[in-house]
Formats: sequence, C-alpha cells, structure tokens
Amino acid sequence: GLADRHAFVLLRDLVETAPHRLAGSPGYAAAADWAERTMRGIGLANVRRQTVLAEHWVRGEVERVEMNGGPLGPRPLAACALGRSVGTPPGGITAPVVEVDGIEDLQRRAAAGEDFAGRIVFFNQPMDPTVRATFQAYGKAVAQRSRGAIEAARLGAVAALVRSMSTAWDDVPHTGAMRYEEGVEKIPAFALGVLSAETLSAGLRAGTVESVTVESRCQTLPDARTWNVMGEIPGSEHPEEILVVGGHLDCWDKGQGAHDDGGGCCAALEAARLLLAAGVVPKRTIRVVLFANEENGLAGGRGYAAEFGSKEKHLLAIESDGGSFAPRGIALDLPPAALERLRPLGEPLAAVGAERVLPGGGGADIGPLAAHGCRMGSLRVEDSRYFDLHHSDNDTLEAVHPRELELGAVVMAYWLAILADAGPDALE
Repeated sequence: GLADRHAFVLLRDLVETAPHRLAGSPGYAAAADWAERTMRGIGLANVRRQTVLAEHWVRGEVERVEMNGGPLGPRPLAACALGRSVGTPPGGITAPVVEVDGIEDLQRRAAAGEDFAGRIVFFNQPMDPTVRATFQAYGKAVAQRSRGAIEAARLGAVAALVRSMSTAWDDVPHTGAMRYEEGVEKIPAFALGVLSAETLSAGLRAGTVESVTVESRCQTLPDARTWNVMGEIPGSEHPEEILVVGGHLDCWDKGQGAHDDGGGCCAALEAARLLLAAGVVPKRTIRVVLFANEENGLAGGRGYAAEFGSKEKHLLAIESDGGSFAPRGIALDLPPAALERLRPLGEPLAAVGAERVLPGGGGADIGPLAAHGCRMGSLRVEDSRYFDLHHSDNDTLEAVHPRELELGAVVMAYWLAILADAGPDALE
C-alpha cells in the first residue's frame, strides 16, 4: 500500500535485475525469470510461461551522426539508431542533407520535382506542444519515425534522420520502432535529440552544413524464443471467466524502461498482491499477464490471443502502458449505459483524484484479444511528461514517484475487485 511503497520496491528490483529488456536479449531472459519468481513470491497461482518467437534486433556498439562543414569542422550530434533499422557500411554514409517537415512535406516537395536521390532526409516535424493530450501530439508526428525511411528510400535517399518524439527541450535521443516495406530499399534511420535537431536545422538554414555522416552497427538476427509470464487469482464461482491485467515486460535498450513499461508491470503485480493481502476472493479469475515484445513486434500480445483468445472466455483486459504517473481514473471500452452505471462506483477514488470512468481503453498488448470479444480497459494517468522520458535514457527509476506508482496499483486493484464480482450485465 501507500505506506510501504511495495510497487516501487518491485520496480527497483526489476530495473536493477534487467535494465535493458529487448526481446531476445539476456536482459529479457533475466526479466522473465524475475517475473516468474515475483509472481510466486506474492502468492499467485498457476504461474507459468508462454513461449513465443519474437524479432531479435540488436543495436550494436557504434552509433555516430556528425554534421560536417563550417569553421569548427565535424560536429557530433546526439543520436541513436531507430529500432529495427539496418546498419550502415563500415565507415558510415556521408551525404548532403535535406530537411522536411514530416512525410506530407516530403511527398509534396517530391511531387513538385525536388530531387532527394543520394541525400539524407532529415524529418524535423516536432510534437505539437499546443496539444494538451500528449498521446495525440505523438500520434500526429510519429509517422515520420515509423515509416519515414520507407518514404525517403522511395525517392532514392540513402539514410533518414528523425527528430525525437519528445516533449522535452533537451538533447537526449529517443529511439522507437520503425519499419521497412518489401520492394523498397532498406536505408538506416536515426533519431536526433531535440537540441541536435534544432542545431542541424539552424546550420542548414545558415548554409554551413555541407553534409552529414551517419554510422551504425545494428542488425536483425534470427527470431528468438521469448516468453509471456502469467499468474492468477482463481475465481471462486466462475473461474472460467477471466479478467486480464498487465503490461509489457520488454523495453528498449535505452534507460531502464521504468515508466515504459516496468512500472505498468509492477502496478499490475502490486494490484494482485493488494487483493491477496486484503483477503479478496474474486468470483472470476484475475490473471496477471506480463507480455513480451511489445516494442518491436507485438509477438507477446498476438501470441497470447492466438493461443488463449478462442479457447478461454476473456471478459475484460486492462493494460497500464502510459507511464507510472498519478492516476486519474480508468478507461473502459463499454457502452455509454454501462459506463454511467459504473461512474458512481468510482467516487471513492476522488480522494486521490482518480475517480474518472472514461470511454475508450485498450493497449497494444491486449488489443488482439478484442477480436475474441474481450472488452478493453486501461489505467489513465497524468501523462503530460511521459514523452519527456519515453524510449530514452531519461526513463529511469529516478523518474518514477513511488506514491504515484502505488496509487496506480491501488486504482487497478479497486476496479478489479469490483469488476471481477460484477453482475453478468456489468460489461454490456
């Protein structure tokens, strides 16, 4: 509970055991061991693993982006390879740079006849700071990261640089998944720290940038065995009816994955521990699932739904993957009438500012269960600063407030206790 900060203790143990937890890595194997051990330790039943095959991408030891030109000579820029990117040849690639304001700007200029062949395309569309909902700002800008390299390569570009998906004003690069398309040349892609993106843009406007050099050693290896880890509080009356709660155990190899999504995993574990400690015996089964490979493939979520979605009855799945900040409520993919019936039940949480019952809900890991009739839910938090940290070296234990993390676990435990015992029409 709030007095012992148990969720934070769990998170500290996780990030110290396995700070880098990308699928296929030794860190993820250590995290899966940790998860199984922790589930048994808090008293969950039926603790087990589900093996899935996942993409195995490795960053390599070389990441270099340099701005060439001007009286000071080559100048390093803060950068990291985007996840799934191919590497460069030894010695890197040096080429002129063209700045664009996102994919639409690139396509518009190409249609007007601008030549991008043999160049490095620099996508410099920022997350819109005027948009209060940071996930909406992210959604408006993230296409340049996920498929900018595809669109640049179609036009003959040799590499792509992308302004980090960040709301911070610092020079810490933020990685994240990108992808390629069959039949389109695979070119290397890098994220630039926000201040480095500003520096490069200013140099291009001033005409002092002759070229940029990029170098990396990243590569994709054969698919690797990885695991979802799960454990349960069995239902006393309807054990065949399942409520899932969880997050993704993997994280990028930058920072410690404390907010994304170690905190979500530990909040789910703590919610289950709180229920067990309080002697709650739910009528339906509450299953904690820590998913593999959310960051670069979704093999965990897809594999879980493929194996269990049809043969088991999943009523609701709740995911926490928006950062371990102060909770504001819960979002549920339910009809308006059902939400109205549930809203009065949220009122006791007003004391901690988490009383909201909102429409929506869902997440990448639990999303595949929707095709099997499972309702979606998610913990809603104050996420204004999430993208200061997301996918970067800023995402460390020190960035997590113990009380806020614990409150998130309390809110999830509260709703799990209610919904696991609710009448058959509560989710209709």
